[in-house]
Amino acid sequence: MDEQVLRSLAKWPNVPDCFGWLALDRRGQWRMRDEFAQTNKLPGQVIEHVAFKEYISRNYSRDSMGRYFFQNGPQRVFVTLDATPWIARITPSNDGLQLMTQCHSSIEPSGALSDENGNIYIVGLVKQATYQDPQNHSFTQQKNLTVALLHDHDLDHFSELASLREEACSFGGSWNWQGKQLPLDPIHSGELATQFHFVATPNPNSQA
Repeated sequence: MDEQVLRSLAKWPNVPDCFGWLALDRRGQWRMRDEFAQTNKLPGQVIEHVAFKEYISRNYSRDSMGRYFFQNGPQRVFVTLDATPWIARITPSNDGLQLMTQCHSSIEPSGALSDENGNIYIVGLVKQATYQDPQNHSFTQQKNLTVALLHDHDLDHFSELASLREEACSFGGSWNWQGKQLPLDPIHSGELATQFHFVATPNPNSQA
């Protein structure tokens, strides 16, 4: 979280929250959704400006209800999630492969899930900011267990790491990550938000 953002929040604590204008799509792209996009249920315009994307990523957080938001100075801009709060990529590193989120933070995986549509989700620890104290406008930074949709460009790579067995409506088995065999379990996509405590479409009265 940027220091200037925290200072502005303390200085102007009562700026109204914003809902519906920012989305995270299934490929980890931030999308701006104006009134026309919201009214017509369109995905919105992909944000291409590199510095602005980095600003969003640095100030991406969540509240106690599981609503994710971008702290834009004193204003909280809640994010509509097309899938999960995080999108995972398998990327090379000096130590081999690593799992990274759309915010360039690392994922420490403990398992994976496969849903009825063939999507793969990485379960693991991600360091993230949580809005903790409304009175003092404070955030905590800690690693939390969460879920990240694996980018579709990495599905073939994941399949090379996995040993699969067919389940009733999905796949189970295991996958090899940095010399460890981690579980791959089936899940229905409708269970993700409840199991991992996030709100896909935040509104002022939403709850996880």
